[in-house]
Amino acid sequence: MNTLVAVAIAPFGVGDELAPEVAEVVRVIRESGLPNKTYSMFTEIEGEWDEVMAVVRNATFVLAQKGIRTEVILKADVRPGFENMMEQKVRSVDAILESDVADGDAEKGGIA
Repeated sequence: MNTLVAVAIAPFGVGDELAPEVAEVVRVIRESGLPNKTYSMFTEIEGEWDEVMAVVRNATFVLAQKGIRTEVILKADVRPGFENMMEQKVRSVDAILESDVADGDAEKGGIA
């Protein structure tokens, strides 16, 4: 089943600068071949449930196998029959916002 996850995988106890460890995690995700996007606090990954969870596991273990305590925060949207949710969800919201602006709602105190 198609699954979209937002995941944050972060090390603990490695000091104030986490970028090197986060880069290791993101590298594993990007090399997975699954569609993904990295943002400041989460990385989104989309694919079949088992594939996505394997990527989350591998990305987590890249730190944990080094003895680094690792926190995982995961939010999942399992939506049978839908694909490309990472892009489509944003397009749907953008279309509504564009429609609101075209209708003049922004000037009437609506969404700006």
